[in-house]
Formats: sequence, C-alpha cells, structure tokens
Amino acid sequence: MSVMSPADEFPESEILIPRFRDAGEVTLDLVHRDGRVADCWLGLHPREFALLWRLAEHPGERMTRRQLLADVWRIHFDPETNSVAVHVARVRAKLDTFGLARLIATHPEGGYFLDTPPMRDAFRMISPMPT
Repeated sequence: MSVMSPADEFPESEILIPRFRDAGEVTLDLVHRDGRVADCWLGLHPREFALLWRLAEHPGERMTRRQLLADVWRIHFDPETNSVAVHVARVRAKLDTFGLARLIATHPEGGYFLDTPPMRDAFRMISPMPT
C-alpha cells in the first residue's frame, strides 16, 4: 500500500478561493463559515454568513434585494418575501454586540452595502461640506 500525498489526492485548481475575507473589523472564515471580531466568533447561521460574505466581496458596492436573492438564496425570481431584510437584521443584531451594526448599510435607492471605515472616510472626502 502506498501513501498518497495531498497533492495527489487533490489536484491543484486554477480557481483560488480565499479562506478569509475582511469585512471592516470582522474577519470572515470560509472554513468555519462564521465571522469573528478579534477572538470572538459571531455565531452566524449559514445564510447569514453567505450574506455577509457576498457583501464583503465588494465593500461599498450596492447589492439590490434581487441580486442578494439570486447570489445568496439562489432564487432567480421575486418571491415577494422579506427574507433578505430579516437576515440583514439578524446579522446587524449580532454585529451590534461589538458596536458594528452600521457595517451593513441600507442604500438610499434600495439594497444594502458593506460600509467599512475606509469607505466612510472616502465618502466624507468626496461629499460637499455643509455651509
């Protein structure tokens, strides 16, 4: 019996998926399918994790409800449900434990985006100053 090396069992793929993704002060871990702030895990449910992972893919980019239903729920029609809003509220509640509820922002034109501190600073820099 020969011993196979991991390279023999799992051939290399050209597609690289990162294990970690930063979402502001939250580090998302694809292996654990959870997020953590410092050393504390958030305790995200699978759909909550997928929602936050998707928003963290492009911080500051607006994701409509329909886009999130397609990308996270794999639903390609409008089921007229408030499931996205409910899951966003649940993730915000878990983030609020660390004072990070504003990390997921509601876009004025509808949808949500990840509002990381650098994004907030960039917005302040391009926004006109009140007179």
